[in-house]
Amino acid sequence: MAAILDQLHTDALDALARASDAAALEAWRIEFLGSKGRLKAAMGAIKDVPPADKPAFGAKLNTIAKAVEDAFTTRKASLGSAAAAPAGPTVDVTEPGLIETRELGRAHIITRVRDELVDVFARMGFSVAEGPELEDDAHNFVKLNIPPGHPAREPIDNFYIDDPAKVPAPRMLRSQTSTVQVRVMEAAVAAGQGTLQTPIKIISPGRVYRPDTVDATHSFMFHQIEGLCIDRHVSMADLKGTLLHFARAYFGPEAEIRLRPTFFPFTEPSAELDLKIRLRPDQPVRWMELGGCGIVHPNVLRASGIDPDTWTGYAFGFGIERLAMGKYAIPDIRMLYANDLRFLRQL
Repeated sequence: MAAILDQLHTDALDALARASDAAALEAWRIEFLGSKGRLKAAMGAIKDVPPADKPAFGAKLNTIAKAVEDAFTTRKASLGSAAAAPAGPTVDVTEPGLIETRELGRAHIITRVRDELVDVFARMGFSVAEGPELEDDAHNFVKLNIPPGHPAREPIDNFYIDDPAKVPAPRMLRSQTSTVQVRVMEAAVAAGQGTLQTPIKIISPGRVYRPDTVDATHSFMFHQIEGLCIDRHVSMADLKGTLLHFARAYFGPEAEIRLRPTFFPFTEPSAELDLKIRLRPDQPVRWMELGGCGIVHPNVLRASGIDPDTWTGYAFGFGIERLAMGKYAIPDIRMLYANDLRFLRQL
């Protein structure tokens, strides 16, 4: 039996040496290493070996099998290298091309405006907070003093993941970044073991979702940046001073703002923030609505575990796309998402 194994080893190596191309190599593999090949047949013959000789036969068979497989791997690599060798002169890939087509990338205008806004508010002492885009009913509505039955909860105005008619606390894509403010207040109260110990001053930029019809000023997905300041004796004067400082830091020293009284469930008193700006060079200066603001409603503070008799605060929120359109005279929000290089290269 040992002689049979030696002959198998010799036959395999001789035939492998004669395999001069990929087809011949594959035929060799099938003959010697295939599931019905000669090596498998030899392994099956171990049942006919006397019990005393089986250990020696098995060891020798394993040695030959490894040697044959290693020889096959080496031969295959050598044939592959030969096939890959270029038939003609090589190309110097380090030589510069005849036409320079490389173009440096840069941040998208939305990313750049977001970073600019974060930088302005960071200089006023605001830190950045983030939260989940998949939210629950409690953080998107209940803890923001938006009661059951409020029109803002209607399925036509929100992207619900769960059916609100069947699930008591449905999940949804957040419709506002105010959800982050609630989570920050809850975390601060938890860190203080049930009471707020230190002031809060954060901004929360991020994506929000509402099923709006897409037009020149609306989209079903857009970006907001919201601010929250909780401290003792905070007033509307503090809010207006912060917003005026922001407008002049971002749009220039001559920027003007105005606050128009309005209603929001989560602030009282509430106001709409307008900015006096020129959208396009060929247009007159006009007032543009930026977002809402106001003094945080006591119910919102209580829902997060904060005592409204000790702490007060203000909150504000802007659309980042609207700020980008105002600063860079962009007439249509759809231009920000069209990925038209002719437009993006201008910014």
